Amino acid sequence: MSLISLTDLSVKFGGSTVLSRINLVINKGEIVTIVGPNGSGKSTLLRNVIGALQPTTGFVERAPGLRIGYVPQKLHIDPTLPLTVRRFLSLPKRVSNTRALHALEKAGVSALEQRQMSALSGGQFQRVLLARALLNDPQLLILDEATQGLDQPGSARFYQHIEAVRQDLGCAVLMVSHELHVVMAASDRVICLNGHICCEGAPEHVATAPEYRALFGTGTQGALALYRHEHNHSHDDSVSDHNCAPDETAT
Repeated sequence: MSLISLTDLSVKFGGSTVLSRINLVINKGEIVTIVGPNGSGKSTLLRNVIGALQPTTGFVERAPGLRIGYVPQKLHIDPTLPLTVRRFLSLPKRVSNTRALHALEKAGVSALEQRQMSALSGGQFQRVLLARALLNDPQLLILDEATQGLDQPGSARFYQHIEAVRQDLGCAVLMVSHELHVVMAASDRVICLNGHICCEGAPEHVATAPEYRALFGTGTQGALALYRHEHNHSHDDSVSDHNCAPDETAT
């Protein structure tokens, strides 16, 4: 079942092409990771998926009534503001104690309900943001550099938890990250973006694609082998390759 479908999507800012002819489908229950260098258009793509930005040309189709949960790259909260985790989950719209506790449990941080947001560690803060994204039992969970600032073991634990959330809720997950070996190990499908889709497919195939290695080097393939986990379902072994010249205009 298709949750999101992008057809020939292009985005221009001030005459510069940021994304060019993107065709992408997100299906129910799959984990899709978007990787790409700085300025490749990853955040712009997410904004189109969410609906915060409209494409210059092309189309975005969403399943009727699609519930989306979003974990941002970062969120600044004034450290002098007295704000508990429970109160944070009720901003800007109040949620019941039952829903709040359920979301915190799903995120693995139910013990933090009365903790001050300013007192949380980086990993705890990201788990609370995840809980906020899970309040409405999303069908599609979107994470934009959600582990930025965490160390490698912390990132690995976070993405392992995302896999558990996916299995529990049956939701699809769309992730953007620079942590190539960790997120690719957690993914069903990887999309390499540099203003356009350079290559896509199962992680082990993208890691050996010339277009991917031209952008990220050869070292990530070995790292992927160390972190890859076995899935209990099959993948499409094909990799779709496109010309991947550097795109200086992408932001």
